[in-house]
Amino acid sequence: MDFTVKEHYDFSDLLALTKALRAPDGCPWDSVQTHASVRRNFIEEVYEACEGIDQDDPAHLCEELGDVLYQVAFHADIEREAGRFTMDDVVDGICKKLVARHPFLFADETADTADDALDRWDNVKRSLNGYRTHTQAMDNVSRTLPALWRAEKLLGKAEKAGLKRENAQEAVEAMEACTRSLRRDLEAGKAGAEALGDALFAAADAARLLAADPEELLNQALERFISRFDKIEREAADRGKTTNELSPGELADCWKNKER
Repeated sequence: MDFTVKEHYDFSDLLALTKALRAPDGCPWDSVQTHASVRRNFIEEVYEACEGIDQDDPAHLCEELGDVLYQVAFHADIEREAGRFTMDDVVDGICKKLVARHPFLFADETADTADDALDRWDNVKRSLNGYRTHTQAMDNVSRTLPALWRAEKLLGKAEKAGLKRENAQEAVEAMEACTRSLRRDLEAGKAGAEALGDALFAAADAARLLAADPEELLNQALERFISRFDKIEREAADRGKTTNELSPGELADCWKNKER
């Protein structure tokens, strides 16, 4: 393999190693991968890096950022081989974007606060992307985002267009209206999926208006669910049973007790 083993490596070594691994005489697995085949790997590595942030674990974060960086190098090397762009183009592009979107640093605009800076960023983005309407800006929000995050971003853009609820109470009332519609659909023998989706959307707006991350709130609820279920399993074990062996009434009582 055309690569030199060292005591310490830098960014150029990462690019050289990526190229070597993907070469015909390199790693049999790396050499046959495509953008599509490693797409999920990319997503998973980013989430694992976020876990390092959540845990405030610098060693974990350092390792996972390396995995993310390798994914970037890997995809860029696929394009280098195809002759469409290189890592240099990726670096050049992001540097130019950062300079263009900070006119208060590199041009004659000003921004005294973080909100000012964000407004300048959004204005430049809209201008450079040629958005003429708020709908175009909404349509550009990535559809691969988790749905709750996408909802939060869309609602934020709608607010800039003048469409917003005044407070979280209004969002909760919208949730309740959607729930009533869902109940009517179910009573009429309908699936009720649309009403349920609208209720989730209203819930995302309630979280946004409470200045909370809807994904984080749901994940916290999932952690509480796991904790409660663990207690139920332990209680069942104390009775010499599994949760499957508890009667529906026993299981319901256990669940109610653990929800308190």
